[in-house]
Amino acid sequence: MLVIALAGLGLGVWVLAKIGRALASMAELLTAMVVVFVALWWACKVVFWLFSQVVIHWRTSLTVIAVYLWCVWVGWVWLVVNLVGLALLLGVWRLFDVTSFDQWCGRPLRSWWLRWAVYHLKLPGWLHACGLSVRDAALPVEVTVNLVGRRKASRATARQSGVQVPKVLGVRSGPSWDEVRVQLVPGQKPEDFDEAARALASARNVARCQVRELKPNVVSVDFQRRDQLAALVHSPALSEGQSAVDLRKVWAGRTEYGHDWRVPLLGSGAHCLTAGASGAGKNSVMWCPLVSVAPAIRSGLVRMSGIDPKGMELAYGRGIFARYAVSGKDALEVLDGLVEEMESRKREFAGRVRTIPLSTEYPLELLEFDEIGALTKYTDRKTREQIVERVALLNTQGRALNISVRGYVQEPTKDTVPVRELFTRRVCLRVTSKTHVGMVLGDGAYERGAWANRIGDSEAGVGFVWGEGIREPLRIRAGWVSDETVKALEQYVTNGGVARPVLGGEGAAA
Repeated sequence: MLVIALAGLGLGVWVLAKIGRALASMAELLTAMVVVFVALWWACKVVFWLFSQVVIHWRTSLTVIAVYLWCVWVGWVWLVVNLVGLALLLGVWRLFDVTSFDQWCGRPLRSWWLRWAVYHLKLPGWLHACGLSVRDAALPVEVTVNLVGRRKASRATARQSGVQVPKVLGVRSGPSWDEVRVQLVPGQKPEDFDEAARALASARNVARCQVRELKPNVVSVDFQRRDQLAALVHSPALSEGQSAVDLRKVWAGRTEYGHDWRVPLLGSGAHCLTAGASGAGKNSVMWCPLVSVAPAIRSGLVRMSGIDPKGMELAYGRGIFARYAVSGKDALEVLDGLVEEMESRKREFAGRVRTIPLSTEYPLELLEFDEIGALTKYTDRKTREQIVERVALLNTQGRALNISVRGYVQEPTKDTVPVRELFTRRVCLRVTSKTHVGMVLGDGAYERGAWANRIGDSEAGVGFVWGEGIREPLRIRAGWVSDETVKALEQYVTNGGVARPVLGGEGAAA
């Protein structure tokens, strides 16, 4: 029995040994398969990532490949020589024609450099510091209970992977602005970036930052590197040989992007309200477009009307005004005349055309209403109500009948200008309060970069415009018009001294 038991035990051990070797072989095979699969998986991910980077950043990829092939086939010495020659050629190009150089070469190179050297490296940190990242709030919490009390502490296991930061999609750099396209992460909205605009400007160490919504999940964070409106902008010079002008695109100054600022005096967006503190440059917004359309005023295609409660601003060139008023009573006469002209045009063209063709018989009736608040608030109630009623009629019905109203005010509150929402385009120059920005340009304008209360006293004519055709507040500087230019305009329009009829005062001769 002992021999049989030992033989059985040996047989069991031998079987177990065989099974162990078989299991070990299977484990080795499975381990090898797992290692190979994981290695292939990571290899595929690396290859896919490299391929995607090559496709996404194809310019950089082609440059690296070209440099490598040049070094292999020609040598690095000739590469250095050619790069130095190319740099000298670009320097000469920029010296002789900076405009074409910046358009074809400067902007792409600057955009590429700023993306990789500045925004790709630093912008995620700026966004996180300004509260524009999303952190996973579902972190484990550790609670410790002792004889004294309970202490609750968050476990310090916040991993960097638990923080989502908006992704930089691209950079476009201009002469004065950098436009950085950013993709939002789930849980964010464009308004979050509006509220952090000032913090982003401070992080970038620039004067201004403006946020524009491009898509529901993509915004453009624009940084102003330098101010192109620091220098004074002059109005165009008057000359006898001036040609006809487009009343829908009248030159009025320059924009912060270095382009011409053009305003409509006819059609959509012609009703304009300009707000600004004393000395902010409202006279530039008023006179510069009139200087630009001087030939149309002289030929009779534009008929001017002026209401000047101070009796100073428009009076300096009142010879160009067919209707002119200072007091509230005279202002009512001017407004009644325009309303009567509007009703006459209705009777003449109703049912025939939707927009009256411009002619000397039916010219553009352009009303310049300076210090509109003086007659819409600071006058007797009866006169005030009548003036507000007539201005509202002109603003709501005048566009199709070639009648435009341009008003100017220092205090843009609803009580001062009850009809401010009827002005389809608004300009906010330097104001004394942050709240005035929203009153003029609408809610959220300040958060989108329209910091009109921060405009300096020496920056007369600088402001922000918003209205039809403008999605975001646009920073502009109106062309400065000297007293001599106003007198030259009056001389030019009145043909050297032909008096124009005025209401509420004596006739004005040039």
